[in-house]
Amino acid sequence: MSTSPRMTAPTESQPASGPAPLPPSSRTRIPESRTFRFKNRLLGRPLNTDQLEHERLGNPTALAVFASDNLSSAAYATEEILHTLLLAGIGIVAFQYVLPITFAMIAVLIILILSYRQTIKAYPSAGGAYIVTKDNLGVLPAQVAGVSLLTDYILVVAVSVSAGTAALYSVFSELYPYRVLIALGFIAIIAIGNLRGVKESGRIFAVPTYAFVVAMAMMIGYGLYKAGFGGGLNEITIDEMNPEQAHEALGMSAVGWFLVLHAFASGGAAVTGVEAISNGVPAFREPSWKNAAKTLVIMGTMLGLMFIGISWLASELHTIPVTGKTVIAQIAEAVYGSSGLGRVMFVFTQFATMLILVLAANTGFADFPRLASFQAEDSFMPRQLTKRGHRLVYSNGILALAGIAAALVIILSASVSKLIPLYAIGVFLSFTLSQLGMARRHLRIKEPGWKVGLLINGTGAIVTAVVTLVISATKFLDGAWVIIAMIPIFVWVVVRLNHQYEAEKAELEEDATLAATAPILKRHAVIVLLAKIDRTSARAIQYARTLNPDRLSAVHIAVDEQHAEELSKEWSTLPLKQIPLDVRECPDRRINRTVLEVVSEMAADGDTEVTILIPRREYRSAWHRLLHDRTADGIAKALGDVPHANVTFVPYHLTRTSKGQRIHKVEHGAMSGTSGIHH
Repeated sequence: MSTSPRMTAPTESQPASGPAPLPPSSRTRIPESRTFRFKNRLLGRPLNTDQLEHERLGNPTALAVFASDNLSSAAYATEEILHTLLLAGIGIVAFQYVLPITFAMIAVLIILILSYRQTIKAYPSAGGAYIVTKDNLGVLPAQVAGVSLLTDYILVVAVSVSAGTAALYSVFSELYPYRVLIALGFIAIIAIGNLRGVKESGRIFAVPTYAFVVAMAMMIGYGLYKAGFGGGLNEITIDEMNPEQAHEALGMSAVGWFLVLHAFASGGAAVTGVEAISNGVPAFREPSWKNAAKTLVIMGTMLGLMFIGISWLASELHTIPVTGKTVIAQIAEAVYGSSGLGRVMFVFTQFATMLILVLAANTGFADFPRLASFQAEDSFMPRQLTKRGHRLVYSNGILALAGIAAALVIILSASVSKLIPLYAIGVFLSFTLSQLGMARRHLRIKEPGWKVGLLINGTGAIVTAVVTLVISATKFLDGAWVIIAMIPIFVWVVVRLNHQYEAEKAELEEDATLAATAPILKRHAVIVLLAKIDRTSARAIQYARTLNPDRLSAVHIAVDEQHAEELSKEWSTLPLKQIPLDVRECPDRRINRTVLEVVSEMAADGDTEVTILIPRREYRSAWHRLLHDRTADGIAKALGDVPHANVTFVPYHLTRTSKGQRIHKVEHGAMSGTSGIHH
């Protein structure tokens, strides 16, 4: 016979009303979990909600904070245009099309700047595509905009860190084989920084942003000087490139409209990030919308000048995209030359480019969790995305973004050219829906100057819709089909999720007051399910006695006849004669069905409330839980639909480590919940 702890009847020193009070040290000193201690080391001590502050930014600082994504796209937009043209085999003629395509994309940029000025004025509290679309076009179009933006933010991270890595290995070519690991390291650093709650400090953003702008201005300015007064620019020769790739790129063929549109679609990455300022209007100093609108124009002007300058230099130098060195790096080398100072300027240009690209990934980490929380609050995304974590940030959204972006980097080998076809569709689809929403708003409200606003936003909607179609058609086989297929699937998923949340809400709220005030049933029966007699079952029996039920019984489901006999004998020796042990045979081992039969018998008269107590051991470590089954969860699920049957788990927290040392223990009783299953 086992030496299980004996259950004794209550005495004067041990009242039946419950367990003895905890000593003061147990009430005040709650041990911290290993996970909590790890978070403290990695992220810092947790913040209180009252530390969630909002800092107003001046225009120069706000430009650095919100424009990094948009301005950094100048680093790879021209390269993508060239990559598309040269791979088509049109030879040296390709360089004649770079500037016209660049100017066409600048025209799109101007239309977007004018359009988003209207959005900023109309939505000074934040006018992202999701909010504008939901407010003016309805819930379903808003989900399309939301899903498009979420995919865009994921790709912002993947593209930015991949391009930043390319800038790095353009200086140190030996790092090229490790590009995926380096890009993953960048994602990890930015994710941890956001999990720590690092604020969008102007100092953090200003240095890389303005360093990049200065580097581009110096490179373009010196290139213009050399072209006009310094003896001209020397074309990059084939011998300086990978010979096989260069000769293949300079083959000749006819130029068609489809190719031009294809290259135009590749350059669409240049206008990504325009929406960032409209999302962050409340961060600007008052008058916030006017300052945001001014900053938007400055950002567009700076991007336009850099984009045109880089495209002009690439055309003049006949720069050919090759593996292992970016177009920006080739231009910088050609402009500055091989002197000592030239090398310094080349390295400065590349490091400034790398920093702004990596920092641009932070735009995704700032906006993805926030947008996901908006959709979750509207019951279109998992509710976990609305919760602020250890440092008052949306930790679940940050982790989800980091994981998906990292997977893309691994699958596509940190290749910007492979990522770009996935990138622009979501961007321009959200642009289109946002501008349609603004056009609808002008027609609906008819505020002063609404006709001009309608013309601007209507034109913006038409232009961005056309660009979306062009990108979808020309980039379809390059990988755009993935996004085209996934967006409607994701929209269907979030709509289904919303239906589930709404159905749950309707069921839970239906007749809630009547249910809470319904008459109490005449009788209360309590069942304690026993597998063996030990401290776990002893705790459950003790708790059951405090409920003072009309009927209290212990039930054992006999899947092992010999064990059932031994349990019955041991039970008969306990001083608990008032609590009968009901042993139910279960030869087919269908425990849930047998428990259901017991409960149904007790509740058959319709006047008995039945409480089923299930003893459950709680373990300190996750791996300990893997050593034991979770039969109790299955039983609770099986009883979920039985009227007037309530399942309560009675936890016993094991208080010894794997080395057998006793540790501090906080005893928990059963805690009531709002459903039929309690923990």
